[in-house]
Amino acid sequence: MDPADLVHPGDLRAFASGKRHTPHALLGAHRAELYGTHGVIVRGYHADAVGCELLREGAEPIGMLPVGDGMFAVFLAGADLPLAYRLRFHFEGGATWERDDPYRFLPTLGELDQYLIGEGTHRRLWQVLGSHVRTMDGTRGTAFAVWAPNAASVSLVGDFNRWDGRVYPMRSLGTTGVWELFVPGVGAGALYKYEIRTREGELRLKADPLGREMELPPATATRVTESSYQWFDETWMHARAGKDQTREPISIYELHVGSWARIPEEDNRWLTYRELAPRLVAHVKALGFTHVELMPVAEHAFYPSWGYQVTGYFAPTGRYGTPDDFRFFVDYCHQQGIGVIVDWVPAHFPKDDFSLRRFDGTPLYEHEDPRRGEHPDWGTLIFNFGRTEVRNFLVANALYWIHEFHIDGLRVDAVASMLYLDYSRREGEWMPNPYGGRENVEAIDFLRAFNAAVHEEAPGAFTIAEESTAWGGVSKPPSEGGLGFTFKWNMGWMHDTLNFFSKEAVHRKFHVDQLTFSMLYEYTERFINSISHDEVVHGKGALVEKMPGDFWQKLANLRLLFAYQYTRPGKQLMFMGTEFAQHHEWNVDASIDWHIADHPQRRELQLFIAELSRYYMQTPALWRSDPDTFGFEWIDCSDRDNSVLSYMRRDVDKFVVVVLNFTPVPREGYRIGVPRSGRYLERLSTDDQRFGGSDFRTFAVVDADPVPTHGREWSLSLNLPPLGALILELAG
Repeated sequence: MDPADLVHPGDLRAFASGKRHTPHALLGAHRAELYGTHGVIVRGYHADAVGCELLREGAEPIGMLPVGDGMFAVFLAGADLPLAYRLRFHFEGGATWERDDPYRFLPTLGELDQYLIGEGTHRRLWQVLGSHVRTMDGTRGTAFAVWAPNAASVSLVGDFNRWDGRVYPMRSLGTTGVWELFVPGVGAGALYKYEIRTREGELRLKADPLGREMELPPATATRVTESSYQWFDETWMHARAGKDQTREPISIYELHVGSWARIPEEDNRWLTYRELAPRLVAHVKALGFTHVELMPVAEHAFYPSWGYQVTGYFAPTGRYGTPDDFRFFVDYCHQQGIGVIVDWVPAHFPKDDFSLRRFDGTPLYEHEDPRRGEHPDWGTLIFNFGRTEVRNFLVANALYWIHEFHIDGLRVDAVASMLYLDYSRREGEWMPNPYGGRENVEAIDFLRAFNAAVHEEAPGAFTIAEESTAWGGVSKPPSEGGLGFTFKWNMGWMHDTLNFFSKEAVHRKFHVDQLTFSMLYEYTERFINSISHDEVVHGKGALVEKMPGDFWQKLANLRLLFAYQYTRPGKQLMFMGTEFAQHHEWNVDASIDWHIADHPQRRELQLFIAELSRYYMQTPALWRSDPDTFGFEWIDCSDRDNSVLSYMRRDVDKFVVVVLNFTPVPREGYRIGVPRSGRYLERLSTDDQRFGGSDFRTFAVVDADPVPTHGREWSLSLNLPPLGALILELAG
């Protein structure tokens, strides 16, 4: 038989030259008519093979004719499609490789999926792109799909084909820019990448942007994964869906998984997700936290980036276990009543060449112009938020973490860098928007779309912005001109508060406005009072070391700070190690200092946090009216000479009185106005001896006097402890 009858010479030459965007049009099984006979032509390819046989169940092997450049073909007279068969390639030296032919299968993406991808609205992108173990026509294998619209060709390489880009060229699905291939026999655990030939002829080896598991760094391949996890958090998830989180008690314990605790006896290794879960949950439950917030757990090649330079957006880092191990962690937290927040990083991505950078030889995910596409501070790249497919990638990624891992909240890092085109840039280093302004309108549209998607698809889940400027409406709905976040970190409050607390007590009367100022803008957003990892690194020192005085005064200041943080409007966040007054600033390469946590004074601090948290949880006046101006009222914010502040927190039918003394001088007979007559009960004193305080004599019970004070007809005469806070309630 003439080889030209089995393959057109022009098609063969094009394939041999690397033009392989439609390999299925040439390879695999195709109906044909030869010499007046209907049948099927089967073509197989392996560049190094010297022979090939076609294998069909119950039949003798059929030798295939070499037609040139590693291609083999055979005509099966009378056969029809679909046709099940395998190929056996022969190599010099007698080696053979038998496989089911990937090129006999139809595309794994349907028309609707392709349409939504092209439109940029496929919210379940991870279910169609990436790698997925599945059965096609009764054959088990893995479907691979990747978006690379400007590639000349894409090949799948992996440990199943000796990383040879000639073996598995992928099929282009036209205008969608998606390339796909179903490979029989490949299953969970296989390692792979995409070999992309650019239009200039350059070969680029890339990890899968939608890969759901990555090889352990510093290796960079993607791993085929298949989840078998069975969830047991139905009660939590059902309850979450009915909650308005802005009116719920939320106190967050922030941590970095790799440095929360390590095992010195085992070469100082970090805990796995499964080891971490029971230890962490027992700790945060004892202290009364409602949520844990994990610094980024998406895969990142550079560990010292703390996870903020993401190279695998859909893959929990393999440093601590598999994706199902991470599911176990979240599930365990939920079963124990603890919510899980993760840091999510859509603001930038690193320049690692195995990842997203110039993915198909063009600036696919990033802007080409460095004035829009590069961060001058971090040496990273900025997503092209104006491209529909890129927005789709990020929105789908957010939903992936919420749906696939039951995450309760996403905290978005570095929002300010997304909102401003001139962020950290000098004049001439940035491009104005089409209206001549500095606002990044494309990023604004993306953030609104992201928040809308999360709130629509996951009622009760919430989003948090780390936004450090005075941008208006971060936590307002887009219908009111906002960005749509549920909460915003109160960075201004944090900086002012820590600055105030760092002052010696004798100087604090000159800086009281640093505490009172935040109430002027409190209700412009829904805030989280965050004292995060950013405040205990880069030479800033540990939180306890910011406090003035001897060690007793430092601890007293910490208790006073936490009492203020928990009783003012907003939710709260505390970084790991702070709960036992760690002296060293945070070090990502070591465990926090658990060896000092059992010191008596540090145990007393933890007892105080537990008691404060218990009271917070049991007192709706401290959280139910957080979004309402009704929920907070100053009693007196003008007593600078004594450095004393007093205020009320209110619910519909109850109020709480808080008095803060910011000096080590006790105040006896200190009078504050209250709204009602009656008997007031002291619910918490930060100076209690149980907490390591001086146990200065305060009043467990005090009756209101008809003595007008602070514009109110009734008042209380109190004994204020040194560097202490009192919380009181009206009895009954």
